[in-house]
Amino acid sequence: MMIHIEALMLDVIIGLLDFERDKPQAIRIDLEASYTYENENFIDYADMVFLIEKELKEKRYTLLEEALTGVKNVLIVTYPHIQTLSLKISKPTILSNCNVALSEFWSFSSKEE
Repeated sequence: MMIHIEALMLDVIIGLLDFERDKPQAIRIDLEASYTYENENFIDYADMVFLIEKELKEKRYTLLEEALTGVKNVLIVTYPHIQTLSLKISKPTILSNCNVALSEFWSFSSKEE
């Protein structure tokens, strides 16, 4: 199975610049996670959204790299049967002429990460 969470919009404190630390800014989260569904071992997408929002609002990350890793860690702990995870965090309003984003893909088939 592949779960998709697309265009999750949140207002959070994230970034290094002074104005980014003062006031929440809009970010967009896109996620894909694969897992094997068996014996009713499913992933609750509403819970995933809650966990992502909680992580990003509470931690107030300075770097997108740290935010991606933090979200990955909370999802893998909660849903250890995730086999692959792709996350993308976009900052659609940080620059006036473009959307900037950072993404990462992880494979947990060996569960060593």
